[in-house]
Amino acid sequence: MTFSKDNSAGYLANHMARLFERGLAARIRPLGLTTGTFPALLELWENDGLTQKELVERLDIEQATMANTLSRMERDGLIKRERDLEDGRVQRIRLTERARALRDPAVEAATAENEDALSGLSAEESAQFLSLMQKIIAARRQRS
Repeated sequence: MTFSKDNSAGYLANHMARLFERGLAARIRPLGLTTGTFPALLELWENDGLTQKELVERLDIEQATMANTLSRMERDGLIKRERDLEDGRVQRIRLTERARALRDPAVEAATAENEDALSGLSAEESAQFLSLMQKIIAARRQRS
């Protein structure tokens, strides 16, 4: 059996992710955001006050990568770290007012990018595509 990148789920998913990243980057750059911080912001917009460990688990990224991302976010005025009231060893990641104010325009930018990217699919195809990606992600998470 020969390998063909055009029939490789991993290759195609990676290529598609790069294209999505490029499109999203162009849309959120004017907001002062990057695609590196965007996933953490999405989690924090839903659940402000998560720990670094919780973000690592939710985003499936390495601890060191998350630490660097949070340092950049703190530098850029998007988050602040607060000691947990019940366990002083734990730091909670809290959004700043600036980050909260960016939620709606950033989500609108991501929605527009998704709509553009899926515009060649019917509504049924889009739903099926998203469902299949969710299924694959869930299965891969169970293995790790």
